Amino acid sequence: MLGKIANTLSNCFKIPELKSRILFTLMLLAICRLAALIPAPGLDASRLKAFFDKSGGGMDSLLGMYSLFTGGGFENCAVGALGIMPYISATIIIQLLTAVVPRLSKLAREEGGRTKIIQYGRYLTLVLCLGQGMVMAVGWEYPDRIFGEGIGRLVLYDNVWWYRIQTMLVLTTGTMLLMWLGEQITERGIGNGISLVITIGILARLPQAAQGAYEMFFPPAGETQFHLFHAIGLILLLGGVIAGVIAVTQAQRKIPVQYAQRAVGRKVYSGGSSFMPLRVNYAGVMPVIFAQAILMFPAQILGFLGRNTDTPFLINMALLLQEGSILYLLLYGLMILFFSYFWVATQFNEIQIADDMKRSGGYIPGIRPGQATSDFLHRVMSRITLAGAIFLTIIAIIPIILGNAFKINPYVSQFFGGTSMLIMVGVMLDTMRQMESHLLMRRYDGFLTKGKLRGRF
Repeated sequence: MLGKIANTLSNCFKIPELKSRILFTLMLLAICRLAALIPAPGLDASRLKAFFDKSGGGMDSLLGMYSLFTGGGFENCAVGALGIMPYISATIIIQLLTAVVPRLSKLAREEGGRTKIIQYGRYLTLVLCLGQGMVMAVGWEYPDRIFGEGIGRLVLYDNVWWYRIQTMLVLTTGTMLLMWLGEQITERGIGNGISLVITIGILARLPQAAQGAYEMFFPPAGETQFHLFHAIGLILLLGGVIAGVIAVTQAQRKIPVQYAQRAVGRKVYSGGSSFMPLRVNYAGVMPVIFAQAILMFPAQILGFLGRNTDTPFLINMALLLQEGSILYLLLYGLMILFFSYFWVATQFNEIQIADDMKRSGGYIPGIRPGQATSDFLHRVMSRITLAGAIFLTIIAIIPIILGNAFKINPYVSQFFGGTSMLIMVGVMLDTMRQMESHLLMRRYDGFLTKGKLRGRF
């Protein structure tokens, strides 16, 4: 198995176009990592970094999760501390508006309309970055109120407004750079650029997660050792999560399609049969990313306002929305379900598919062409989307519950948890499929196929 993977990887570098795309992607991802390591001017990042290392990801696990998605940029007070989350939030807002605003919905169906909508998303990203950058700059002014006692002063400037404006602009520039790099990877590299930017940030935590896992099983002298039964159970759970993610990500419902004999000019084209693959997990990891992006900040904002205004109600609401609470898990699961259907509703156009099949002389056996085909595809997609959404919800929620129940090291639970695994495995499979398409065009076997090398250039 490992030999086949190594052979396939070597074949990737035998194709000039694929080789250039892979190297281009790796180069831009390295730049993304630099954005998460270079501290913003005017801040003593070492204090916050030491606090995160000492507390295992922060006193609040949501802060640790945010730092995980930014690749450590948040705890490093880096220029890329906002990460790519403002762009994801802007994408959510634009897609919601496209679904409910008739003018945007009409624009999305026009030629070149999608390009304009993407442009609107970029403008909204800029606005969100300015707002979130200012909030983060103010938060770094009062680290003891946000993170806990004992951090000390982070801001090195005496002029507070100069610091705020400068930090806001630096953080906005960092996020816009990450957005541009992600779009360049999508266009000229391999894989989905935005998803890869998030994935490379998560993978950056691998050394810390591995060290935390080792200390769980082989703790220092004087500390309680992790029970062997629990260790075996967690390893089996991790393997099950990865296997389940791969199985559901690859799962398809194949709809048979029959093509009738048709004449075009003097030529007569014979009919044939084929199938239409409908993915069970059509939305991929996007519902999980969307849900995390929305739930990441309310608890922090409510807690900050409650502590500074001495409002017990806001403090209690912040506690109810902490990661692992019943309300948080309920909202998290409902949001994953909602965004799974929302993504399908905005990206899967069954009416256009039915019209294209009718024009090409295709039909589903037993189903009338036209509106009946559209209704059939809608029903099928709704049913398989429910199965995929329930799976995503289970995979995302169960590790959070187990992590809190067994008091697992935050670095370990965040990295090996369901959310991180869903993102990493889903993005890697998507990238492998794109690489495989290049390999198959040159008659090489891919990662997801069996057999030996079938041909050469």
